[in-house]
Amino acid sequence: MRKIGIASDHGGFELKEKLKSYLSEKGIEVVDYGTNSTESVDYPVYGKKAANGVVAGEVEKAVVICGTGIGISLAANKVEGIRCALCTNEYMAKMSRNHNDANMLALGARVIGDELAKSILDTFLAEEFLAGRHKRRVDLIENC
Repeated sequence: MRKIGIASDHGGFELKEKLKSYLSEKGIEVVDYGTNSTESVDYPVYGKKAANGVVAGEVEKAVVICGTGIGISLAANKVEGIRCALCTNEYMAKMSRNHNDANMLALGARVIGDELAKSILDTFLAEEFLAGRHKRRVDLIENC
């Protein structure tokens, strides 16, 4: 069974809850790294929690959500070993996995709708890293 982490700030809380249910219905185990309400919180805390879960091997991949996806993706990418991609469509999700071996997906709850978020997440989880010439570039990201 796949195990996926999920986290959000207050702006992404409602979408986080919807995506948790969506993943569970698909038979995917979900680890919730918070937050647990729409009460204002600091997105870096939750981006880092989910990123640490990926690096520690608690989860295979993770999705993080804030209002735009920008702040929480920046926070997640501060954790060594994380390649968090902010995606607003399925093509970006596909390329983030195929070419960049992204291990986290960031979504903006105030930027995309629920159904698009589900479709982006499905694409992200279905795609694989193509390696080949892309591996050299991912290695450069890790070592620069």
